[in-house]
Amino acid sequence: MSDDRRSVKTYVPAEQKDRWQAHADELDMSQSEFVRTMVQAGRRGFSLPESSRTAETPSADETPRSHDLEAQVERVLAEGVHSWEELVDALLGDFEDQLEDTLDALQDRNRVRYNGRRGGYALVDE
Repeated sequence: MSDDRRSVKTYVPAEQKDRWQAHADELDMSQSEFVRTMVQAGRRGFSLPESSRTAETPSADETPRSHDLEAQVERVLAEGVHSWEELVDALLGDFEDQLEDTLDALQDRNRVRYNGRRGGYALVDE
């Protein structure tokens, strides 16, 4: 790894940042190290062309979504024992946060708009 480092900034809900910090503390990592490690681990779930596969990439029979879900379940269970309902709530909460962030980003780029008359979100006509 090169010593040439760059800063990356992101904004997450305070509750998510607190969960990341607690998990980083459990692993005796700085928050930066934790986020960097989790991003790298998450990238392993993305499909790559066959020519660029390494021993670290998922096998052809794994789908990125199943790998992501497994990682999310493991992350939640690393906090302790959870019932089915608690797992569902934790995973849905993450999805709801991601959906909200995505809709905010799409609205910021004027790709999606909330339409009160229609009672929901709609694509902005180009």
